[in-house]
Amino acid sequence: MIELIPGLPDEVLGMEAKGEVTGDDYEQVVIPAVERQLERHSKIRLLYLLGSEFSGFSAAAMWDDARVGMEHPFSWERIAAVTDHDAYRRLFKGIGFLFPAKTRVFSVAELDDAKAWIGEAN
Repeated sequence: MIELIPGLPDEVLGMEAKGEVTGDDYEQVVIPAVERQLERHSKIRLLYLLGSEFSGFSAAAMWDDARVGMEHPFSWERIAAVTDHDAYRRLFKGIGFLFPAKTRVFSVAELDDAKAWIGEAN
């Protein structure tokens, strides 16, 4: 499941993954949220939290995640991945160069730092 994170600056789209994230989560939550954000801003700042309740992505979710990135390749300004899951930390660090955006990986204990970084002026 994916839930939007409230209370972030308007230019920041925050999402928290819990349990297994499925393709339906992307179709019902992620894609509409990205489209709404792009209606209001030319660039997206994404805070993506994979906390202790997160257990993984289904194959359909991984495909939809890649598709969202490919459909909007130049729409990402900053991406903050927040997780203690080692495999996903390595994955985010490894693919960060694919985005023409600033990317950083934070631990869950650094969530406040991630929020500060994602919201700071360029």
